[in-house]
Amino acid sequence: MSNSSLVAIRTKVRRLTRSLSTSQLTDAQIDEYVNTFVLYDFPEHLRLFNLRKTFTFYTEPYIDVYETSTDVTSPLYNFKNKYITVHPPIYIAGVQSVFAESRDQFFSIYPMITSIASIGTNGDGATTAFSGTINQLQVGSPSSQQAIILRNDVLFSSIDASGVGLGMIDYPISSTLGNLYVPGGDPTSTTVQDVNNYINYTTGQFVVTFTAAPASGEQIFSQTVPQAATLPASMLFFDGKFTLRPIPDKVYKVDMEVYAQPTEFLGDEDLTQEPHLSEWWQYIAYGASKKVFEDRMDLESVQMIMPEFKKQEVLILRRTIVQQTSQRTQTIYEQNTGAAGAYGPGLFSGGGQF
Repeated sequence: MSNSSLVAIRTKVRRLTRSLSTSQLTDAQIDEYVNTFVLYDFPEHLRLFNLRKTFTFYTEPYIDVYETSTDVTSPLYNFKNKYITVHPPIYIAGVQSVFAESRDQFFSIYPMITSIASIGTNGDGATTAFSGTINQLQVGSPSSQQAIILRNDVLFSSIDASGVGLGMIDYPISSTLGNLYVPGGDPTSTTVQDVNNYINYTTGQFVVTFTAAPASGEQIFSQTVPQAATLPASMLFFDGKFTLRPIPDKVYKVDMEVYAQPTEFLGDEDLTQEPHLSEWWQYIAYGASKKVFEDRMDLESVQMIMPEFKKQEVLILRRTIVQQTSQRTQTIYEQNTGAAGAYGPGLFSGGGQF
């Protein structure tokens, strides 16, 4: 079998660029050109069937937004760089769910209507700290669905004796607790509960300490977004974040399809490493060589290798084209197999329908 490892790619690049000596082009420089092409150019030139994968992550109770993580143990670790695009179908706990990329569409079904209510205590011109419980059960949800307060959408407000507005917003430190702090400032802690400024999203219990005393007789208001917590039926993908509705009340498995970024080469750590498909190696070598010529401003050489570069592109695209020829293009008149129909059971049976 033909050698398609990183060693072969390096050799091909040296021959194409007429850089047989390491004094002209080091192995580390070649690896940098190779990885730049593989990670950033390759997936934008071609979206291959072999790069489309199933991606899975798991929800946390009472957390509605999920984004790329810096935790190496998380499935969402470096998600925004490792995966290029997200595609339906989406399955939550095995149930096909609605997938949206429009905030207007998604939040017209699941509106985030703010509930503004007095906490029941007025300012006296001296007191800065207040406590109580917000009645978050105004969600209007069935008794089987728990009502909670939406994270990152809590505001306590009042007015001081000088007519200046007072405000405290929330910073979530866990799925159930958030610390309160002045907008534009920094929370006292991003991990430990501040006993003088916090909100419990599940019980509605709070303690808020303003930076100045609300004026005598001034009302103190809470502004929150009550939501139901149950099995999610819809997912919004926007700004690199996944938003689920309803908010999950427990751990659920979320499956979707993604286009993955090709695997980076590890250089001298693994000289036997090959591309995901061995047939890609020549295309990668031509792509890396093209970048070498571009940096040298050798545009004549770029033009000389372009025909073969394009030929290799056509060859590795062929597998995807043949794979997709057996798939019939779906239309609005086509009846999909399965009792749930084309859109899954969530569309016409309550929650998340578009």
